[in-house]
Order: sequence, then C-alpha cells, then structure tokens
Amino acid sequence: MVVTTERSVTRPARPRRLRALGRELRSWPTVLMVALCLAVGIPLTITLTPTQDLTVLGQHIAVGARTPDLSLEGPAGLVQIGNTQLDIPRLQVWGPLRPQLWLGPVQRNDAAAEILDPDSTAQASAHAVEQLRTGFLNWYLLGAVGIVGVALAISALVGCARMLGILRRAKGGDVTVADVWHRCSGTIGRMALVAVTVSVVAWGACGALAYTGTMRGLATVGSLSDLVGASRVTPAPVGPTVTGYEGVVIGDSRVARVGGPPVAEPEGDDVACERSADSLAAELGTMVPSAVRNLACPSATIAQGLRGPQQRGDVAVPPQVALLKQMPDLKFVVVAIGPNDVGWSDLIKYCYGVPTCDDNLTRGEFDYRMAAFDRDYAALLQDLAELPSTPQVIVMTSYDAFPRDTDPACADARGPAYAVGLTQEKIDLLTDRNDQLNGVLRAGAEKYGYTVAEPVLSLLCRTGADGMGPDLQGLADRFAFHPTAIGSLRLAATVARLVDTEAG
Repeated sequence: MVVTTERSVTRPARPRRLRALGRELRSWPTVLMVALCLAVGIPLTITLTPTQDLTVLGQHIAVGARTPDLSLEGPAGLVQIGNTQLDIPRLQVWGPLRPQLWLGPVQRNDAAAEILDPDSTAQASAHAVEQLRTGFLNWYLLGAVGIVGVALAISALVGCARMLGILRRAKGGDVTVADVWHRCSGTIGRMALVAVTVSVVAWGACGALAYTGTMRGLATVGSLSDLVGASRVTPAPVGPTVTGYEGVVIGDSRVARVGGPPVAEPEGDDVACERSADSLAAELGTMVPSAVRNLACPSATIAQGLRGPQQRGDVAVPPQVALLKQMPDLKFVVVAIGPNDVGWSDLIKYCYGVPTCDDNLTRGEFDYRMAAFDRDYAALLQDLAELPSTPQVIVMTSYDAFPRDTDPACADARGPAYAVGLTQEKIDLLTDRNDQLNGVLRAGAEKYGYTVAEPVLSLLCRTGADGMGPDLQGLADRFAFHPTAIGSLRLAATVARLVDTEAG
C-alpha cells in the first residue's frame, strides 16, 4: 500500500508584508503623506520644539533653531534684546535646520572675564563650545521625539481622509465604519510606519548637516565677539561731576517739552535744547522727594543724542549717557526715546500728503529703521545697566496721537487745505506701527528688569473728560503732537507713581 502524504505549501508572511509595503509606497495617499511629512512636518517640528537654556561664559543663552525658509543654505541666527535677529556668518548650514541663539542682557562677571585672560582663554572657549554643542544636541533629541509625533499625526490625518473617501464611495451600501476600519487598519499601520521612517531619516539628515556646519563654524570661534558679532563701545563720561540730583530724564522733544516756557535759570544746554520750565523733569521734581535734571533734547535719537553727540545749531550737545555717568547720586533715570529713531514725523507727513501710505516702500523703510533702533536700544539698555549708582530705570512708551475711532472731519485729522488728510485706515496704520515700537521698548525693558511707564493722554480729536484742556498740541500749534503743559503734567504723574525713591 502506497501512502501519499500531501504537503501544503504555506507562503512566508514576510515577503507578503514587504510586497504590501512596496505597493503602499507607490499609492498616491502615501506619496502625499510623505510630502507632508517633509514639507510640513520638519518645519513644524523646528518651530514647536522649545529652546534649551544655557549659561555660557556667564551669559544667558537659549539654543534652538531658526524658522525654516526656502533657501538650501543659510547662516545660523542670533536674537538679541527685543526683536533684533542677526545672522552668524561663521555658522553656515545646509538644509532647513539652522541653529539659533537667543542672547539675554550681556553680563559683566568673572565667567565672562575668563575669555579675556590669556591663561584661561583656550579652556573657556572649549568649554563654551562644548556647552553649545550639548545644548543643541538636547534640543535636537527633543525635536526627534516631536518629529515622530508629527509623523504619526500626519499619517492619522491622511488615514482618516482615506477612510472617509471609502465611505463616500460606498454611500448607500451596507458598509459601516467598523468594516472600513477592518479593511484599512493594515494600510494605515503601513502608512504610519512609512511616515515615521521617512521623517526620522530626514530629521537625521538635517541634524547631520546642521552639526557639520555648526561645528565647522565653531572651530573658528576664539571669543564671544567672534560668535555674536562686533563689540559695543559705550560713551565715555563728559564734563565735571554733577551732584544734587537723584533723578534725571533723558530723551527727545516730548520730554524736553518744546513749546513751553523757558527755564528761569538755564544751565548746561537748556537753551540749545529748548527745555521748558514745565517739562516732564520739572513736573516730576514737584511730585517726588528728589531733584530731577532734564537732559532731553529735541530730535534726539539713540545714536545722535543719547549715545552719541548731537548738533543743535552751533552747539554740540554731549551724549546724554555720557552726562549721566558724571552724576553719582542718581536713584532713577527716565528714558523717552524711539519716534525720532524710526522717522515718525516723516511717516505722519507722508500719510497726510498721499491717498494711501501703506505701501511696500515705506513699509520696508520702517522695518529697516525698526531693526536699527532695536540694535541701538539694546546698546543703550546695557549702558544704563552699567551706571555706577545702579539707578532704577523707567522706560516710557510712545503715546498715540489719534484714537482708532477718529472722525475724519476733525481739523487735526483733516490737516491743512492742501493735504489729503488722515483716513481711518491711515490712523490704524500709524497706531499699529506705534504698537510695534512700544513692543520693542517693553521687551528690552523687561529683559533688564526695568520699569515700563505707559502714559495715558487725551488724544487729538477727542476732548478730555476732566475739562482741563488738550494733552497734545494740534496742527494749529507750533509743535504738533507734542505734550501741552497739561500733557506734560500727566506724563509726570504716570512716572511718579512708578518711582522707587529707595533705588540706587
């Protein structure tokens, strides 16, 4: 008897899974998902991964990455006080993952001094590079976790869309969600595997490019200035030592109070700077138990007025910061700066004269001036932090000239007979740009722990409820948009509430 044994042949499961995965890679939903993972997932992960805080050479530095753009290669970035973003040309990186450093207020301490000591420069530099390397590696590993989560989210989103498509095509039939899930669960699992694999490989490639470019650049860094750019030169003290003042006001024409009565006994540059007897400093001196000196000057900017000399006719006015350094008894300093730096008067005149002033040319010019102001403002804040008496610093924000609901028929909004005048859109533009300026002023002050004074004035085209008269000079006055005597009094009241007479 011949016994025949029939052997059933079972096809291995692994080849079937591989073939199914291959088919899945060629399907258009998976191709779309891969494109989303690369084009959306990586930039989203870079944007959402939180920075890592470090202390390098005695300075607070946060490590992260720049917001990706469409260029193939670009420099690492540095964000200083406020909104200033600078390139670090030494660190050129291929790919979307470009490191960025956030630098807080520069500190003068023993750790920072190590880089200047020949005996410790090499060791301090190596330690700084190692800290930055470790900080970025920690950020990168945290981002790797994030890229997996984003990949799974994208695959889930595409998988749900795929299931909805099947349900729509089967509309009217007996197909249920459970049936579709049973049919698609394996497919969605393969999609998730593809999404995670592609994302992790792409993240690894981006990391390798970022590490290579960063380490190549850091190898050429020999000092903190090499890393973050040019050094800052602070104004040298000017003039004799001045005592008897515990407070001082520095800034522009708003706090010089142009248009007011002249001071009875002028000293220094009071005449050249048209300082009034009812200026912010004068009014503040009646509200706090301190003598307050006014150093403000019309048309002052940070570069020409506060940190550099300013020409007023035939008089060369010394830098206001340089004069501050000769006042050893200071307990507080009030700072009013900004509109001149960004060309505010030019912008207002332009808006009065043309039908629309929100064009690309003026927008680009404003952005350029804002960036320059941000850099100058950071240097000014550090100058104030280094004053020997360590006074309280009060930064005053810039007030608006018109309310957002201004009546275009108002004389100050309508302007001269030959002008187009201000529309509601123009006033909104001016208000928004003033808000940008104030955002930089607040951000810088908060970084240094300075006080921020936000004056509230009765604006043009609106009558004050207290019947004391306008707070701002109108177009019919000699110095439009500047405080009146009442406005100066309100500014002083705002600041007086914030003065800490125990500071210094």
